Amino acid sequence: QVQLAESGGGLVQVGGSLRLSCAPAGRTFSGLNRAWFRQRPGKEREFVAALTYIGGTVYADSAKGRFTISGDNVKNTLYLQMNSLKPEDTAVYYCVATSPGSGWSSQAAAWGQGTQVTVSS
Repeated sequence: QVQLAESGGGLVQVGGSLRLSCAPAGRTFSGLNRAWFRQRPGKEREFVAALTYIGGTVYADSAKGRFTISGDNVKNTLYLQMNSLKPEDTAVYYCVATSPGSGWSSQAAAWGQGTQVTVSS
């Protein structure tokens, strides 16, 4: 399994922005679907956004219009630009990578350790 490391989380005020980054150790993202999930306090993990290996993007309704997922093939890094942040965006955000067709489960995909995002009102 590829090892993933997230960074960029922190404390931000309502309406602010953060950019999360994720880089794999020991290999590139080439050929992998990538995504960001999050786990809000007291809630189950939920899908936020995905970037397919051919460049397509998918967003959860909660992320549409505010979040942008992107990848930099030169830097081998996945990003999640988050704008207009709300208190309900407070969560641990996880970077996930998986082979096409394998799904996002912890058995099938590689998950990072997560990075905390806290939005204060």
